[in-house]
Amino acid sequence: MTSLPRQSSHSLRAVALGLLWTSPWLIGATVFLLVPIALSVYYSLTDFSLLESPVFIGLDNYRELGRDALYFKAVANTLIFAVASVVCSTLLSIIVAVLLEAPLRSAGLLRAIVFAPVLVPAVAACMSWLWLYNNEQGLINSMLRTVGLPAPDWLGSTSLAMPALIIMSLWVIGSPVVIYSAALKGVPASLYEAADLDGATGPWRLWHVTLPMISPAVLFNAVMSLIWSLQVFAPPLIMTKGGPDNSTLVYSVYVYLNAFFYSRMGYACAMAWIQVVATLVLTAGLMLAARRFVYYRGT
Repeated sequence: MTSLPRQSSHSLRAVALGLLWTSPWLIGATVFLLVPIALSVYYSLTDFSLLESPVFIGLDNYRELGRDALYFKAVANTLIFAVASVVCSTLLSIIVAVLLEAPLRSAGLLRAIVFAPVLVPAVAACMSWLWLYNNEQGLINSMLRTVGLPAPDWLGSTSLAMPALIIMSLWVIGSPVVIYSAALKGVPASLYEAADLDGATGPWRLWHVTLPMISPAVLFNAVMSLIWSLQVFAPPLIMTKGGPDNSTLVYSVYVYLNAFFYSRMGYACAMAWIQVVATLVLTAGLMLAARRFVYYRGT
């Protein structure tokens, strides 16, 4: 009869002790995550200039998005960047990972070189690529002039600025390559032996054996690349500031400009929540579509 109260008291003490030890994380998550999320939802329903108190206006910010031509330009630019970046980075990282699995003496060094750009801060990387794309003294144009080819204005041309940013995004494929390398090591050798007996070699073996076996890794990297691409911010802001002629104005940059340049924090919060919902929908759609193509061993 007395054991139940003691057990209850002991359980309460255990819960209290657990809350005490986790309180720094709980307080931090509440102050720096939950409260800002709640405030951003409220601000998206207000006219807030950062200098004056927010004025509640309901869904007017969301309605204005439908009349903002520059908003749709930013959406289109972001989708172009995301599709090109995800497709190209997936293909390139798979090819590099397969090549690095070849029996090379310096494979470890090559893996380190491929992964090194991941460790470079975004701002430093952008400054380096600004020099590479420089019209007069940039390395890329200097090499083109050496072989007698025209040296274009990479970041000053409306037709080349976005491709230049997409090419830069392919520089940071170290993390996907590492994941693909680990997945390739898990492919059973017996499958390759069976493919050799069936006469499937080279690209056919890659298509029918390797890709199905590493498809979970492909899906994971594609999802991560999609999320990053939809939220890309530093390269277009630092390198082109959304120009020329808004050709590289991506979604996150437009949110930033509205929040801190045009002093329209409420409008920017509304845009940010549309971005969150769109990212969730596109990610879920990609994962649902990939269910037909992803092979999980044991299923």
